[in-house]
Amino acid sequence: MFGYVLPCQDELKVRELREYRAYYCGLCRCLKKSYGFMGQLSLTYDMAFLGILLTALYEPDITVQDIRCMVHPAHKHMVKKSFYLEYAADMNILLSYYKCMDDWNDEHRLLKALYGRILWLKVKKLNKKYPDKAESIKRNLEKLAAAEKSNCSNIDYTAGCFGNICAAIFACHSDEWAEDLKRMGYFLGKFIYLLDAYEDMEEDKKRHCYNPLLASGNGEVTQEKAYQLLLMMMSEAGKAFERLPIIQNAGILRNIIYSGVWCRYECIKNKKAVPYKIGENI
Repeated sequence: MFGYVLPCQDELKVRELREYRAYYCGLCRCLKKSYGFMGQLSLTYDMAFLGILLTALYEPDITVQDIRCMVHPAHKHMVKKSFYLEYAADMNILLSYYKCMDDWNDEHRLLKALYGRILWLKVKKLNKKYPDKAESIKRNLEKLAAAEKSNCSNIDYTAGCFGNICAAIFACHSDEWAEDLKRMGYFLGKFIYLLDAYEDMEEDKKRHCYNPLLASGNGEVTQEKAYQLLLMMMSEAGKAFERLPIIQNAGILRNIIYSGVWCRYECIKNKKAVPYKIGENI
Protein backbone atom coordinates (compact mmCIF):
# COMPACT_ATOMS: atom_id res chain seq x y z
CA MET A 1 0.00 0.00 0.00
CA PHE A 2 3.05 2.24 -0.34
CA GLY A 3 5.25 3.56 -3.13
CA TYR A 4 2.74 5.80 -4.91
CA VAL A 5 3.95 9.25 -3.78
CA LEU A 6 6.96 9.65 -6.03
CA PRO A 7 8.32 12.40 -8.32
CA CYS A 8 8.02 12.66 -12.08
CA GLN A 9 11.72 12.73 -12.89
CA ASP A 10 11.28 14.02 -16.45
CA GLU A 11 9.72 17.23 -15.15
CA LEU A 12 12.26 17.94 -12.40
CA LYS A 13 15.14 20.33 -13.01
CA VAL A 14 18.61 18.77 -12.75
CA ARG A 15 19.20 20.62 -9.46
CA GLU A 16 15.83 19.47 -8.08
CA LEU A 17 16.47 15.84 -9.00
CA ARG A 18 19.86 15.98 -7.28
CA GLU A 19 18.21 17.50 -4.21
CA TYR A 20 15.46 14.86 -4.15
CA ARG A 21 18.02 12.07 -4.38
CA ALA A 22 19.98 13.62 -1.50
CA TYR A 23 16.91 13.53 0.77
CA TYR A 24 15.85 10.08 -0.41
CA CYS A 25 19.32 8.72 0.33
CA GLY A 26 19.25 10.62 3.62
CA LEU A 27 16.14 8.72 4.67
CA CYS A 28 17.85 5.47 3.69
CA ARG A 29 20.87 6.38 5.84
CA CYS A 30 18.62 7.28 8.79
CA LEU A 31 16.96 3.88 8.53
CA LYS A 32 20.34 2.13 8.38
CA LYS A 33 21.71 4.06 11.35
CA SER A 34 18.70 3.42 13.63
CA TYR A 35 17.39 0.09 12.33
CA GLY A 36 20.14 -1.59 10.31
CA PHE A 37 19.81 -3.30 6.96
CA MET A 38 16.37 -4.73 7.80
CA GLY A 39 15.15 -1.22 8.45
CA GLN A 40 16.45 -0.09 5.06
CA LEU A 41 14.25 -2.71 3.41
CA SER A 42 11.19 -0.72 4.48
CA LEU A 43 12.31 2.43 2.60
CA THR A 44 9.45 4.09 0.68
CA TYR A 45 8.98 7.11 -1.54
CA ASP A 46 6.00 8.11 0.60
CA MET A 47 8.08 8.67 3.74
CA ALA A 48 10.79 10.43 1.69
CA PHE A 49 8.06 12.86 0.64
CA LEU A 50 7.06 13.35 4.28
CA GLY A 51 10.68 14.01 5.30
CA ILE A 52 11.14 16.60 2.53
CA LEU A 53 7.79 18.24 3.33
CA LEU A 54 8.44 18.65 7.07
CA THR A 55 12.05 19.74 6.51
CA ALA A 56 10.87 22.40 4.05
CA LEU A 57 8.14 23.61 6.43
CA TYR A 58 10.12 23.79 9.67
CA GLU A 59 13.58 24.52 8.18
CA PRO A 60 15.71 22.65 10.75
CA ASP A 61 19.48 22.29 10.63
CA ILE A 62 20.51 20.02 7.76
CA THR A 63 23.68 17.96 7.59
CA VAL A 64 25.20 17.34 4.16
CA GLN A 65 27.64 14.54 3.32
CA ASP A 66 29.16 12.98 0.21
CA ILE A 67 29.22 9.21 0.63
CA ARG A 68 29.38 5.89 -1.18
CA CYS A 69 26.95 3.05 -0.47
CA MET A 70 26.08 -0.46 -1.67
CA VAL A 71 23.58 0.91 -4.21
CA HIS A 72 25.99 3.55 -5.53
CA PRO A 73 29.49 2.08 -4.90
CA ALA A 74 31.31 3.62 -7.88
CA HIS A 75 31.16 7.25 -6.87
CA LYS A 76 30.20 9.48 -3.97
CA HIS A 77 26.79 11.13 -3.89
CA MET A 78 25.25 13.84 -1.76
CA VAL A 79 23.18 12.86 1.26
CA LYS A 80 21.09 15.26 3.35
CA LYS A 81 19.74 14.50 6.81
CA SER A 82 17.59 16.40 9.28
CA PHE A 83 15.50 15.83 12.39
CA TYR A 84 12.44 15.36 10.19
CA LEU A 85 14.07 12.71 8.03
CA GLU A 86 14.82 10.84 11.26
CA TYR A 87 11.16 11.30 12.20
CA ALA A 88 10.10 9.99 8.77
CA ALA A 89 12.35 6.96 9.31
CA ASP A 90 10.64 6.26 12.64
CA MET A 91 7.20 6.52 11.01
CA ASN A 92 8.41 4.28 8.18
CA ILE A 93 9.23 1.54 10.69
CA LEU A 94 5.98 1.94 12.64
CA LEU A 95 3.90 1.71 9.47
CA SER A 96 5.89 -1.25 8.17
CA TYR A 97 5.55 -3.20 11.42
CA TYR A 98 1.81 -2.71 11.89
CA LYS A 99 1.15 -3.38 8.21
CA CYS A 100 3.12 -6.64 8.51
CA MET A 101 1.04 -7.69 11.52
CA ASP A 102 -2.16 -6.72 9.72
CA ASP A 103 -1.15 -8.80 6.67
CA TRP A 104 -0.36 -11.75 8.93
CA ASN A 105 -3.73 -11.53 10.70
CA ASP A 106 -5.62 -11.17 7.42
CA GLU A 107 -3.76 -13.51 5.06
CA HIS A 108 -1.27 -15.41 7.29
CA ARG A 109 1.63 -14.25 5.14
CA LEU A 110 4.63 -15.84 6.85
CA LEU A 111 7.32 -13.54 5.43
CA LYS A 112 5.42 -10.51 6.68
CA ALA A 113 5.14 -12.03 10.14
CA LEU A 114 8.86 -12.81 10.21
CA TYR A 115 9.77 -9.30 9.10
CA GLY A 116 7.44 -7.87 11.73
CA ARG A 117 9.12 -9.96 14.43
CA ILE A 118 12.52 -8.66 13.35
CA LEU A 119 11.27 -5.07 13.74
CA TRP A 120 9.46 -5.69 17.03
CA LEU A 121 12.24 -4.72 19.48
CA LYS A 122 12.69 -1.38 17.71
CA VAL A 123 8.94 -0.85 17.51
CA LYS A 124 8.56 -1.31 21.28
CA LYS A 125 10.76 1.76 21.75
CA LEU A 126 8.86 3.69 19.08
CA ASN A 127 5.54 2.87 20.76
CA LYS A 128 6.85 4.59 23.90
CA LYS A 129 8.33 7.50 21.96
CA TYR A 130 5.21 8.11 19.84
CA PRO A 131 2.30 6.55 21.81
CA ASP A 132 -0.44 8.56 20.09
CA LYS A 133 0.79 7.86 16.59
CA ALA A 134 1.40 4.17 17.26
CA GLU A 135 -2.10 3.84 18.71
CA SER A 136 -3.64 5.67 15.72
CA ILE A 137 -1.88 3.37 13.24
CA LYS A 138 -2.88 0.23 15.15
CA ARG A 139 -6.49 1.32 15.78
CA ASN A 140 -7.20 2.42 12.21
CA LEU A 141 -5.62 -0.70 10.69
CA GLU A 142 -7.87 -2.78 12.95
CA LYS A 143 -10.91 -0.77 11.84
CA LEU A 144 -9.86 -1.16 8.22
CA ALA A 145 -9.38 -4.93 8.60
CA ALA A 146 -12.83 -5.28 10.17
CA ALA A 147 -14.42 -3.24 7.37
CA GLU A 148 -12.72 -5.32 4.71
CA LYS A 149 -13.81 -8.58 6.35
CA SER A 150 -17.41 -7.36 6.35
CA ASN A 151 -17.13 -6.46 2.64
CA CYS A 152 -17.82 -2.80 3.44
CA SER A 153 -19.27 -0.94 0.46
CA ASN A 154 -18.55 2.53 1.87
CA ILE A 155 -15.41 3.67 0.02
CA ASP A 156 -15.17 6.84 2.08
CA TYR A 157 -15.04 4.86 5.33
CA THR A 158 -12.40 2.34 4.28
CA ALA A 159 -10.20 4.93 2.57
CA GLY A 160 -10.73 7.20 5.57
CA CYS A 161 -9.19 4.62 7.89
CA PHE A 162 -5.92 4.81 6.01
CA GLY A 163 -6.35 8.56 5.68
CA ASN A 164 -6.51 8.84 9.47
CA ILE A 165 -3.19 7.01 9.75
CA CYS A 166 -1.45 9.43 7.39
CA ALA A 167 -3.10 12.40 9.09
CA ALA A 168 -1.61 11.31 12.42
CA ILE A 169 1.93 10.90 11.10
CA PHE A 170 1.94 14.08 8.96
CA ALA A 171 1.23 16.26 12.02
CA CYS A 172 4.61 15.96 13.70
CA HIS A 173 3.91 18.76 16.21
CA SER A 174 0.82 20.26 17.84
CA ASP A 175 1.24 23.74 16.40
CA GLU A 176 -0.32 26.24 14.00
CA TRP A 177 0.39 24.02 10.98
CA ALA A 178 -0.93 20.78 12.48
CA GLU A 179 -4.46 21.03 11.05
CA ASP A 180 -3.30 21.67 7.49
CA LEU A 181 -0.75 18.86 7.76
CA LYS A 182 -3.43 16.51 9.09
CA ARG A 183 -5.79 17.45 6.28
CA MET A 184 -3.09 16.99 3.68
CA GLY A 185 -2.10 13.62 5.15
CA TYR A 186 -5.72 12.51 5.40
CA PHE A 187 -6.52 13.05 1.74
CA LEU A 188 -3.13 11.82 0.54
CA GLY A 189 -3.69 8.67 2.60
CA LYS A 190 -7.11 8.16 1.02
CA PHE A 191 -5.51 8.63 -2.41
CA ILE A 192 -2.84 6.00 -1.65
CA TYR A 193 -5.46 3.51 -0.45
CA LEU A 194 -7.71 4.04 -3.47
CA LEU A 195 -4.84 3.93 -5.99
CA ASP A 196 -3.67 0.68 -4.40
CA ALA A 197 -7.21 -0.68 -4.77
CA TYR A 198 -7.35 0.55 -8.38
CA GLU A 199 -4.10 -1.25 -9.18
CA ASP A 200 -5.36 -4.50 -7.61
CA MET A 201 -8.88 -4.45 -9.09
CA GLU A 202 -8.44 -7.13 -11.74
CA GLU A 203 -6.41 -9.44 -9.53
CA ASP A 204 -8.83 -9.05 -6.61
CA LYS A 205 -11.76 -9.76 -8.92
CA LYS A 206 -10.16 -12.99 -10.14
CA ARG A 207 -9.28 -14.11 -6.61
CA HIS A 208 -12.61 -12.97 -5.13
CA CYS A 209 -10.75 -10.77 -2.65
CA TYR A 210 -12.12 -7.64 -1.05
CA ASN A 211 -11.57 -4.44 -2.99
CA PRO A 212 -13.37 -1.21 -2.04
CA LEU A 213 -13.82 -0.24 -5.68
CA LEU A 214 -15.47 -3.60 -6.42
CA ALA A 215 -17.56 -3.66 -3.24
CA SER A 216 -19.11 -0.23 -3.79
CA GLY A 217 -22.17 0.62 -5.87
CA ASN A 218 -23.40 -2.14 -8.14
CA GLY A 219 -20.28 -4.19 -7.71
CA GLU A 220 -17.65 -2.25 -9.63
CA VAL A 221 -16.47 1.33 -10.06
CA THR A 222 -15.77 2.42 -13.63
CA GLN A 223 -12.39 3.75 -14.74
CA GLU A 224 -13.79 7.28 -14.94
CA LYS A 225 -15.37 7.07 -11.49
CA ALA A 226 -12.11 5.79 -9.98
CA TYR A 227 -10.22 8.66 -11.63
CA GLN A 228 -12.70 11.22 -10.28
CA LEU A 229 -12.32 9.83 -6.76
CA LEU A 230 -8.53 10.00 -6.98
CA LEU A 231 -8.72 13.52 -8.43
CA MET A 232 -10.88 14.71 -5.53
CA MET A 233 -8.46 13.30 -2.98
CA MET A 234 -5.41 14.97 -4.53
CA SER A 235 -7.28 18.22 -5.04
CA GLU A 236 -7.97 18.47 -1.30
CA ALA A 237 -4.41 17.41 -0.45
CA GLY A 238 -3.08 20.09 -2.80
CA LYS A 239 -5.27 22.79 -1.24
CA ALA A 240 -3.94 21.94 2.22
CA PHE A 241 -0.37 21.98 0.93
CA GLU A 242 -0.77 25.43 -0.62
CA ARG A 243 -1.80 26.86 2.75
CA LEU A 244 1.58 25.90 4.23
CA PRO A 245 4.32 28.59 4.08
CA ILE A 246 6.79 26.44 2.14
CA ILE A 247 9.49 27.97 -0.04
CA GLN A 248 12.36 25.49 0.27
CA ASN A 249 12.03 22.65 -2.28
CA ALA A 250 8.51 23.80 -3.16
CA GLY A 251 9.14 22.83 -6.79
CA ILE A 252 9.98 19.23 -5.83
CA LEU A 253 6.95 18.92 -3.57
CA ARG A 254 4.60 20.37 -6.21
CA ASN A 255 6.07 18.02 -8.80
CA ILE A 256 5.15 15.05 -6.61
CA ILE A 257 1.67 16.31 -5.68
CA TYR A 258 0.57 17.55 -9.10
CA SER A 259 2.52 15.31 -11.47
CA GLY A 260 4.38 12.42 -9.85
CA VAL A 261 1.39 10.65 -8.34
CA TRP A 262 -0.41 10.88 -11.70
CA CYS A 263 2.55 9.37 -13.54
CA ARG A 264 2.09 6.36 -11.25
CA TYR A 265 -1.65 6.36 -12.00
CA GLU A 266 -1.02 6.41 -15.76
CA CYS A 267 1.38 3.48 -15.46
CA ILE A 268 -1.28 1.48 -13.63
CA LYS A 269 -4.05 2.54 -16.02
CA ASN A 270 -2.04 1.56 -19.09
CA LYS A 271 -0.60 -1.54 -17.38
CA LYS A 272 2.95 -0.33 -17.79
CA ALA A 273 5.86 -1.02 -15.47
CA VAL A 274 6.82 1.74 -13.06
CA PRO A 275 9.49 3.81 -14.88
CA TYR A 276 11.92 3.35 -11.96
CA LYS A 277 12.04 1.46 -8.70
CA ILE A 278 13.42 2.20 -5.27
CA GLY A 279 17.18 2.23 -5.51
CA GLU A 280 17.21 2.65 -9.29
CA ASN A 281 17.99 6.10 -10.72
CA ILE A 282 16.81 7.82 -7.54
